[in-house]
This record gives sequence, C-alpha cells and structure tokens, in this order.
Amino acid sequence: MPALDTLRAQIAEYPMLEAAIGLTLLVLAAVLVDWLVRHVLLRIGQKVLKTVGLDDEAEPMAPVAHRLARIAPALVIYNGVTAIPNLAPAAATVIQNVASAFVILSVVLAVAGGLDLVNSAWSRRAESVNRPIKGYIQVVKIVLYAIAVILVIATLIERSPLLLLSGLGAMAAVLMLVFKDTILSLVASVQLTSNDMVRIGDWIEAPQMNADGDVIDIALHTVKVQNFDKTITTIPTWKLVSESYKNWRGMSESGGRRIKRSLLIDQNSVRFLTDDERQSLCRFALIDDYLGEKREELESWNGKLIEAGRDPVNTRRVTNIGTFRAYVRSYLSNHPRVHAHGMTLLVRQLDPTPEGLPLEIYCFATTTNWAEYEGIQADIFDHLIAILPEFGLRLFQQPSGLDLTGALGSRQSDQASPSSLK
Repeated sequence: MPALDTLRAQIAEYPMLEAAIGLTLLVLAAVLVDWLVRHVLLRIGQKVLKTVGLDDEAEPMAPVAHRLARIAPALVIYNGVTAIPNLAPAAATVIQNVASAFVILSVVLAVAGGLDLVNSAWSRRAESVNRPIKGYIQVVKIVLYAIAVILVIATLIERSPLLLLSGLGAMAAVLMLVFKDTILSLVASVQLTSNDMVRIGDWIEAPQMNADGDVIDIALHTVKVQNFDKTITTIPTWKLVSESYKNWRGMSESGGRRIKRSLLIDQNSVRFLTDDERQSLCRFALIDDYLGEKREELESWNGKLIEAGRDPVNTRRVTNIGTFRAYVRSYLSNHPRVHAHGMTLLVRQLDPTPEGLPLEIYCFATTTNWAEYEGIQADIFDHLIAILPEFGLRLFQQPSGLDLTGALGSRQSDQASPSSLK
C-alpha cells in the first residue's frame, strides 16, 4: 500500500521514533500473550481437569501455573527485541538479560510454590504429626533462592555463575555470621525430628520462654506454641535443643493424668482410737476388712506381750490417722475414675510442717482432659474433706478474722456471766 510505504519511509527518517514504536509494539505483544496464557489457556486447562474429575488437584496447582505463565511474555520480549530496527545492540542485550533474569526468577518461584504444595499434601497425612517436613522445605527454598540470586546477577552482568561462586568463598565467614541462626535452626530441626522430641499437637511447658500450651507449627527457625490463654509464643527452634522444657505427650499417651495433692492434718487431732470408736468405724464398708485384719494382728501381738509380762504401755493400738489413710486408699482403689491398677497409687505422710501433717494423695485419673481431670480431683477432695471429722481429725487452717472475733466474743461472754463474778 502506497500510504503505508510512505508512512514507513517517513518514520525511517527518525531512528529513535522507529525504535520506540518497535518497543511499544513488542510490549503490547507481550501483554497480549500474557493475557492469553493466563486468562484463556489456564482456564481451559482447569475446565479440562474438572471435566475428567481432577478439580481437587487443579485448584492447588493454579498458583504454580500462573507463575510459570509469566515465562511466556518474557520469552516474547527476549526473542522479539532483536527484530526491533534501529535499536542499539547494547540496549537489546540489556533487555534480553533482564528477560532471562525474569525467566529464572519465575521458574524458581514456581518451584517454591510446588514445594509448598508438597508440604501441604504431606501435612494432610497422619504421619506428618510425627515427621513434619516444613523445616526441610524451608531449607530447600533458601538454597533455591540463593541459586536464583547468583544466576540472576550472573545473567545481568553477563558473567559465569562459577566466577561469582568463587568470589563467595572469600565471604564464607560473613555468610556464616549472617546465616548463624539458620544453621543452628537447621541442625536443631533435624535433631527434633530424628529424636522425636516434639510434634505438632504436643503440650509443652517452658516457663523460661513463657510457653505453656499446644505446639501448632514447627518451622525451620521457629516453633509456635498456642498457650492456654490463646496467646501465641514463638520459640527459636534451636532453643528447644539447648534448653530444657517439659513435654506432656507421655501423659496424654498413657491415658491418665496425675493427681498429687495433700491434706494438712492438724496434729493435735491425731490420737489412738477407743474400742467404741473402732467398732463405730466398722460401718464403713471400705475399711471393714482393714479393721478386722488390724484387730486380729493387734490381738496376737498384744497377747504375746501380756504373756511375757510386759507393761500395757507397750501394746499396739489403732490410730485415727492410720485408719483414715487406709480409708482413703480403699476409696481411691474403688473409685471408677482413678487408675487403681497399672499406675502408681499412694496415700502417704510427708514431713510434718508448721502448717500441719501433710497427708499426700498420689494417683492418676482415668482421663487426660483438663476439665474432666479437675472435676475428678475436686470430687475426691470434696469427699475426703467432708468425711475427715468422722475419724476425729481436723484440717489445719490459719486463724481467720472470724475465728479471732468468735474467740474474743466467747471470752467476753464468759467474763460477763454470773458464774464468773462469784
């Protein structure tokens, strides 16, 4: 067409304008290819996958596919820039280098997205609780990004990547300092996983790090713990290797949770039981056998002492606290929510204190659920505190204001009574 030829001839008189028009057309072509690939080809591909029943796999792959789709416009620019007339060779080389670097970056981001999919797929498997791979995925990502940076720089400056790597040798000390936490975390992550020290879902307690709750995430650098007040504590991974912490997994897997609490008995209430009191306590079915065995044992022992002409002060007698201790053990052994077999069950006296004689109950509830456990523990001690006076025992309690008021009021009434005036 004459008009078109005339326009070309006129534009050819202005090389810079011709190059600018060529670059504009090249950018428009790249934008068009990008739109066609991402909004046409990818959508057609997703519909095809849904048609054949692979829609569950198509959805997670979409981000990876979109990152790979960015390569198409970069290739259009890389190959089309050489066809632009009057474009300086140096400018064309720079544009090609940038396009190549963009292709490298897009490929690395797509691979990183694929690694995220691998981690997501693995986390849905049952064994992922014991063997999380998120830390290893992050290590691979760091290596990929480091390689990508070296390749991008080498492409932009048109130098061999090996040349850059040789220069990194001199920076090894600096890199060790910069990536110190990463190296420590990598070693710690391997130790945590290989030794099965912590898993997602474990209840861990680390007071020095203000952590007391469930592990919700294990990554390369950090372990996240959701405390029972719903706050999140982030712990550096290497600290779980270098510092001590308590993991309650063993308690959860055992199916029982420990009850360890003491009743502080007033030592002034501890005494021997009379025969009438002992007969009265026989109405408790839990200690009927105990009292019968104790009676036979003491009668045999004391009979030998009397035959030997010993003073009656040497005879053995039943104490109220010993009988109560036997009652508590029998009560716990017959409790439906206490592990009576296979787990420790103790009722023992601790060292006397100024606050009284501690009688410790040591046993295990049949549940690890916190709310149920607290309910079982409270029910046990509700019963023991209420039945304690039946054995002639009292709990020790610091005098309160009400006790002092009552004592003073009693004293005043005694002083005002007619008998006190005689």
